Amino acid sequence: MAYKAIGKSFDRKDAINKVTGTIHYTADIPDDYYYVELVTSQYAHAMIQGIDTKDAEEVTGVMAVITGKDYPVYTGPIIVDRPVLAIDRVLYFGEPVVAVIADTPSHAKEGATKVKIQYEPLPVVNSIEDALNPKAPILHPQSANYETGGIETRTKDVFPIPDTNVANLQRIRKGQPDKVFRTCDTVVENTISFEQSNYAATETRCCTCTIKRDGQVNIDSSTQGPFVVQGYIAKFFNIPIQKVNVTAPPVGGGFGGKTPVIFECIAYIASKAVGGHPVKLLLSRYADMVAGATHIGLKATVKLGATKDGIIKAYHSTFYFDGGAYADKAITIIRAAAQNCTGPYNIEHVYCDSYCMYTNHTFATAYRGFGHTEMTFAVERAVELLAQKLRMDPLELRYKNAITANDYTPTGQILTGKIGSLKKCITKLEEQMDWDGRCVKPIDDHTLLIKGVCAFWKSYSIPVDAVTGVIITFNEDGSANLNCGLVEIGQGAKSTLAQIITEVLTIPYDKINVIMPSNTSYTPHDWKTAASRGIFMCGNATYMAAMNVKCQLFERAATVLRTDVENIFLEDGVLYQKTNLSRNLPIKELIYGYSYPNGNKVMGQIIGTGTYVAGNRTPLSKETGQGAPSSEWTVGAQGVVVSLDLHTYDYKVMDVFTAIDAGTIINPALAEGQVKGGMSMGISFGSREEFVRNKQGKTLNPGLRTYQVLRYGDIESYNVAFIETPQVDGPYGARGIGEHGTIGMPAALANALSLGLGVQLNHLPLFPETLWRAKEGGR
Repeated sequence: MAYKAIGKSFDRKDAINKVTGTIHYTADIPDDYYYVELVTSQYAHAMIQGIDTKDAEEVTGVMAVITGKDYPVYTGPIIVDRPVLAIDRVLYFGEPVVAVIADTPSHAKEGATKVKIQYEPLPVVNSIEDALNPKAPILHPQSANYETGGIETRTKDVFPIPDTNVANLQRIRKGQPDKVFRTCDTVVENTISFEQSNYAATETRCCTCTIKRDGQVNIDSSTQGPFVVQGYIAKFFNIPIQKVNVTAPPVGGGFGGKTPVIFECIAYIASKAVGGHPVKLLLSRYADMVAGATHIGLKATVKLGATKDGIIKAYHSTFYFDGGAYADKAITIIRAAAQNCTGPYNIEHVYCDSYCMYTNHTFATAYRGFGHTEMTFAVERAVELLAQKLRMDPLELRYKNAITANDYTPTGQILTGKIGSLKKCITKLEEQMDWDGRCVKPIDDHTLLIKGVCAFWKSYSIPVDAVTGVIITFNEDGSANLNCGLVEIGQGAKSTLAQIITEVLTIPYDKINVIMPSNTSYTPHDWKTAASRGIFMCGNATYMAAMNVKCQLFERAATVLRTDVENIFLEDGVLYQKTNLSRNLPIKELIYGYSYPNGNKVMGQIIGTGTYVAGNRTPLSKETGQGAPSSEWTVGAQGVVVSLDLHTYDYKVMDVFTAIDAGTIINPALAEGQVKGGMSMGISFGSREEFVRNKQGKTLNPGLRTYQVLRYGDIESYNVAFIETPQVDGPYGARGIGEHGTIGMPAALANALSLGLGVQLNHLPLFPETLWRAKEGGR
């Protein structure tokens, strides 16, 4: 079908304001603030013996100093296990313990230096192995009694194991893997690992809070979920929800790290401590990295059984995720990894145990890919090992086993109409990379040019009751206003939604105003901006709202033109009578009602509404993991070309490639930018990002001088190709695309370097030193 707006690369609605620096982020919003400075724990695990705030309270300009005992409130999105400020025990290095509120940032910082905290250190659970050790401390001995559900979902599908450090266990059972493994011609098993890491978003976390005299709470926050923040403040501080208003200005990079509600609660109690006066909590880079939630760690083992011609028949995996000190979203990340645990392959016999472990590390939350980047590294390293053992072309092996629309997921869900074509993506990747099956080519006597590949898939893992809504209103000149709860975190999704309105209503794109800040008082409810479900869910809601407007316009035009609705069509913002084109009405003559020649006005203004919930989904079974957790899967194949120096073990990523089937691409330029940004982030994670901690659990690299990230120019070229297999229930056939560029990059990089060195590289990140140690044993 030929579209007028879909498939076109319109400029982003916020482009000019962003490139000229005039857009307002949370920290830019002016007010008569007091400023909050945090005092964070210098221990990973310790009892708080005492807190002396006397000297801090005497610092010039300090208005209040608050501790956890002043506000002994526990929070959590699904499991309620985390205090706003540590009360009698700290569970990770960097945990907020004290908040100092002062009239200037410098006075707040000075006050924070005067706080004296006496600790009694406790044994540290500093790794997955520690967490599994029966002699290790149980970090949450009351886990069986914690409240669950209530904020992000009403379902309580989390399964902690009492008297252990297991915060959640998700099982997947399908077929008879143990029996089938015994019949396989070839079996491979591989173990991978990586530590927690960070997001390094340009904007550090920031929030403000004011409490009005009538009890109205106003919060501005750099959050991906303003309605979740609203629910937190209302529930945990016992405030009527209509008295909590949360605004989410455009966010300067989220990547999942701004989905948790942490600092908004601290800002609320800080404002309350100073009589409701406006307060601002803007984290330093140090505080953002040690106090805020982080990217999860993983140790995983994957076993594959295959026939001699490469058909994978059986799968077995165990995932141990390092969820850190508190449950937050880590407990659902492990479920997301489990529900798609096989990667994008059709395997009939599946066994997976996916654990979320409590440790004395920073608590983990969503990261681009939400469990899939991590799971994919584990699966794709095993697939690569299988290809080597079978002496088979790695892309041929993946093509043979590619899951299709006629197959079932590990949770037993049929994929008809819900998935793209991985086989077409692999074929396209071969074209992109000039693939000839030769993965390693010498350049000179000590330099190799290496190609590495992988495949990936992802579905969203969101509450089964997550909803979204959209409102379309009009101005007198016929221009439209789009109002939805989606947060602008850099992805440009709201601009893409405007294209849907243009397509349905034939209103020029430049005549659609997109309301950028999301506000819980006037914006329709939206679960949160995460999980690559913005275009799928908000796009569907926008389409419904636009169709709602279109129906109203057609009915009005038919009434005024005295004809049937079926005799009306819309083109370029004008409604025509099919049988007499001279009889027509511009949209602007109907949106506020219609005025007859005698002055009578009828019908009032048009307001379009649309709402969407991804239905026919069910939670996963506790025992078998069977269920219907999602409704759309994006698939793709990725590759890298790497130059490796065998003398120094330095390497350079020359080219990166992605062939992705995300359904219909609504805005190719924005989609390409999302995938390229994701590829950069994936290579950065795979090549250099991790938190380094000592034996006491202290983070040793909490800053961008010591925590390394990929920089502009480190990769020579980014190459993206789209396969467009429409999603049957997506807006114009679109599926999610925001996270997917990241997912396979660490695996593709590790596969390439493993081939080049002739050793298996299974621990990230892949520093040159890591390669040297693997090849030469650290000599």
